[in-house]
Amino acid sequence: MTEKQRKSILTALKIVISVVLIYFIFTKINFGDVIAVVKKVHIGYLILALFLFIISKTFNALRLNLYFHSINIPLTHVSNFKLYILGMFYNLFLPGGIGGDAYKGYVIQKKYKTGTRKIVSVLLLDRLSGMLLIGIFACIFAVFVKAPVLQQFTWLFVLAIPLAIVSFWLVVKKYFSYTLGVFWTSFFYSFLVQGIQLLAILAILQAIGIALNTVAYLFIFMVSSVVSVIPLTIGGIGSREVTFLYGSHWLGLQADTAIGISFVFFIINALVSLAGIIYHLKKPELHTNPTI
Repeated sequence: MTEKQRKSILTALKIVISVVLIYFIFTKINFGDVIAVVKKVHIGYLILALFLFIISKTFNALRLNLYFHSINIPLTHVSNFKLYILGMFYNLFLPGGIGGDAYKGYVIQKKYKTGTRKIVSVLLLDRLSGMLLIGIFACIFAVFVKAPVLQQFTWLFVLAIPLAIVSFWLVVKKYFSYTLGVFWTSFFYSFLVQGIQLLAILAILQAIGIALNTVAYLFIFMVSSVVSVIPLTIGGIGSREVTFLYGSHWLGLQADTAIGISFVFFIINALVSLAGIIYHLKKPELHTNPTI
C-alpha cells in the first residue's frame, strides 16, 4: 500500500467516524431544538466571540514562534502567523492531504535545515503546552462544578494541577532541555490562549442567552478540547459534540443547548481557518528576524 493510499483510507475512516458520531448525536436529541438554539444567537456577542478566538490564536502562534526561536529558527512573527493560519486551514479543510503541523515542519526544515527531530519536538511541545493548560483549567472548573460525579474527586483535581506542571517541566528538562529556557514564557502564552478562548465561550453563552451553569459548560468545553485533539475525526467534528452531549447528561444540563454551543464554536473555528486559503493559493515566504 502506498503512502497516498494509506492517507486516503485514513481520511475516509475519519469522515465515516465523524458522520456516524453526528448521526448518533441526532438520534439522542432533537435537531430542530439545536437549530432553534443557534437561530437565537445574538450577533454582537457572536462577533465578540470571533474576535476573542482570533486573539487566542494569535497568542497560540506567538507561543509556537517562541519554540522555533529556541532552536535557532528566527522566523518573523508575520511569517509565522501566516504559516500558522495555513496550518489551521490544512488541518480542517484538507485532512486528506498534508496535515498542518507536517507542512510547517516540512517548509521550515527545507529553509533552515535545523533538523527534523528538533522541529518535530517543538511542534509536539507546543501542542503539549496547550494541553497542559487545558487540563489545569478543566481541573479548576471541576472543583467548582456542583455535581456529585465530580465532587467526590475534588482532592484529585486539586492535586493534579501541581503534579501536571512539575511532570511536564521534568519531561522537558530531561528530553528537550534545549527548550527549557522558554518553558515559563510558553506556559504564560498557553494561559493566555486558553483563558481568552474561555472568554470566547462565555461570549457564546451570552450570545445564546445562557446565564446559569456557566462553570459546568466551561468544564465540558475544556474536556471536549482534549477529546477533539484525538485524530479520529475530521477537525474534531463529532467528537466534540459527543463530549458535550454526554457531559450535559452527567451534569444535568440542556443537551440541545450544549450541542448548540459546540456548533457555534466550530463555525467560528471554521471561519478563522478558512482565511488560510489565501496562503494555500499563494504560499507565504518565510522571513527571518533574529532579534525577536
